[in-house]
Amino acid sequence: MTDTRRRVKVYTLNEDRQWDDRGTGHVSSGYVERLKGMSLLVRAESDGSLLLESKISPNTAYQKQQDTLIVWSEAENYDLALSFQEKAGCDEIWEKICQVQGKDPSVDITQDLVDESEEERFDDMSSPGLELPPCELNRLEEVAELVASSLPSPLRREKLALALENEGYIKKLFELFHVCEDLENLEGLHHLYEIIKGIFLLNRTALFEVMFSEDCIMDVIGCLEHDPSLPQPRKHREFLTKTAKFKEVIPISDPELKQKIHQTYRVQYIQDMVLPTPSVFEENMLSTLHSFIFFNKVEIVGMLQDDEKFLTDLFAQLTDEATDDDKRHELVNFLKEFCAFSQTLQPQNRDAFFKTLSNMGILPALEVILGMDDVHVRSAATDIFSYLVEYNPSMVREFVMQEAQQNDDDILLINLIIEHMICDTDPELGGAVQLMGLLRTLVDPENMLATANKTEKTEFLSFFYKHCMHVLTAPLLANTTEEKPSKDDFQTSQLLALILELLTFCVEHHTYHIKNYIINKDILRRVLVLMASKHAFLALCALRFMRKIIGLKDEFYNRYIMRNFLFEPVVKAFLNNGSRYNLMNSAIIEMFEYVRVEDVKSLTAHVIENYWKALEDVEYVQTFKGLKLRYEQQRERQDNPKLDSMRSILRNHRYRRDARTLEDEEEMWFNTDEDDLEDGEAVVPPSDKMKSDEDLMDPISKFMERKKLKETEEKEVLQKANLTGRQSPNFKLSFSSGTKTNLNSQSSASNHPGSPGSPGSPGSPGSVAKSTPQSAAMTTK
Repeated sequence: MTDTRRRVKVYTLNEDRQWDDRGTGHVSSGYVERLKGMSLLVRAESDGSLLLESKISPNTAYQKQQDTLIVWSEAENYDLALSFQEKAGCDEIWEKICQVQGKDPSVDITQDLVDESEEERFDDMSSPGLELPPCELNRLEEVAELVASSLPSPLRREKLALALENEGYIKKLFELFHVCEDLENLEGLHHLYEIIKGIFLLNRTALFEVMFSEDCIMDVIGCLEHDPSLPQPRKHREFLTKTAKFKEVIPISDPELKQKIHQTYRVQYIQDMVLPTPSVFEENMLSTLHSFIFFNKVEIVGMLQDDEKFLTDLFAQLTDEATDDDKRHELVNFLKEFCAFSQTLQPQNRDAFFKTLSNMGILPALEVILGMDDVHVRSAATDIFSYLVEYNPSMVREFVMQEAQQNDDDILLINLIIEHMICDTDPELGGAVQLMGLLRTLVDPENMLATANKTEKTEFLSFFYKHCMHVLTAPLLANTTEEKPSKDDFQTSQLLALILELLTFCVEHHTYHIKNYIINKDILRRVLVLMASKHAFLALCALRFMRKIIGLKDEFYNRYIMRNFLFEPVVKAFLNNGSRYNLMNSAIIEMFEYVRVEDVKSLTAHVIENYWKALEDVEYVQTFKGLKLRYEQQRERQDNPKLDSMRSILRNHRYRRDARTLEDEEEMWFNTDEDDLEDGEAVVPPSDKMKSDEDLMDPISKFMERKKLKETEEKEVLQKANLTGRQSPNFKLSFSSGTKTNLNSQSSASNHPGSPGSPGSPGSPGSVAKSTPQSAAMTTK
């Protein structure tokens, strides 16, 4: 249907009492067999799909607002609105609704909002209308009492609203308001406050249109200044007329648009500043006021967007070098407000809005603004930039990559953003936190596009690491040239913690780009200098960075860590922490526990060979003893290759682990019943990433016995270690020289029947190798 009269937007009210746009289409009315009645139908103009199918119920209260809106409730918590492009279309559908309900189309509401009680129905029959007292000074108290007594009853509220509309009563009240102010009649002014506040609670669009008209709205605000509960009246009108000046940064030629902007600002001010806090009222009492402001904003953005000359002038002045700073300040603030208003638009209109801004050069304009000295202007520009990044990060990425081909690194938009983050003067770094969030969005591969001819991730990350990463890490590198941080004040530490958070995010999501950067620039060693900071949160950020790297189990990273002895600052921090049981203690132990559980062989050997002497006395957790056990098992397999090869043969024969992923093993475990296993076939527990000797050596007949033995595994480890008579090899703890000391395993210990290092793969956490009977069983098989 092409008739513009019938063109509508469909809105639904969400849980936060905000209107959500459900799409644009064309409305019609007709009989729907399925619903057994006349219904409203809205079909989307894009694809003809059904946006709305709503039966016109005889008992539903439909409201007509602002000549182009029809609002109603489908269910208890489901409100709908149709916003018409033209008044004629609204009137046409309104007549259909009134026809079904048997109402006169001249009314603005077809039903009472709430079913009235029997008593109220009786009142309704006995008094068809509500008679207002004459609008005179000595009757104001009576009017105030009438308004207050009508609010609890939906029926009386309806009658009161109709009486106020029909008699032009509101304008008479404002005439009395001027008389009371001239006479300084405080009692009368207090009554008028209660009356006007009560009229707001009637929640009627027709009354709001009178009250918010240009000749009445300041009188409404004046009445609401005289709150009886306050010792002195407020000065809202003085603020709106003298302090809050309306500045046309670009002249607005349309008088209707100008009036709509004034009205919206003042109504928003009434809602936010003048009326008492919403908790005073019943829930949703001011829903019509919210809707009035929302639809006004949608209309303003639409009218400004359609005015091409206005937007062209705006961007021309923004980028013109001749524009003075004050003028540019006003232009930026206007653009920020404009972007904020655009959040009320429906998705396709918001697409068009940001595309228009992009075509007009908003990003180059922001670059100019961010280079200015004025802090407030830069702050507003940051807010505009955040709208753009949240809406379409790819648009921003494409711009900065094109820009890099013509400009130096120093003036790139992203580098300007990083510099503002680093130079944030706020002690709490509020601006820096916001900017770091935007950078994180820009470097997040999850929102990057991949097309047939190019991959945004590859292109943008290559650009970012080449042109921007050195700017981001500059404060970190500058502060970690010695063994301790050069500056360790709170603000610097907060900034470094923010930078580390972003770097940790990069380690997790950027694979080889960040790996090359960390290894080539020796970043991890510099980060670990911060383990010596007096601020625990920063030391923990540094530790979390290292933990993320170790968690990747990448041998390139592991070799880099071992070559530079990067566990040294961690062990030092652990020893300096002493016996304190705190987050630092737990985080360091968890990192070593991860190395043990995941059996990262290279790191296990490195830690034991270099730091065992410092860690061997830690008795309150078994982590370090478990690491030592892992290490000894590795050494014994190296020293006795025959047993190791036998174990390999057995493993390949039974498991062929190299041909099956961990996920396959888990699935096999869960899908196999014990009864289905052949005699002697191994049982593979799903949780162990490296299987213990038990799983290699036990026949199925020992399965239940093995389960019992697991309960005392830790004790057996320690007892057997003592029973063997093995002496702890001497390790050299080298924090500074970096020399490694070789561990010579004693052959007698490795051949001892009770040795923890019996042939087999490394044990799972806390596991223990079997003694002679189990070994014999394995050999026999």
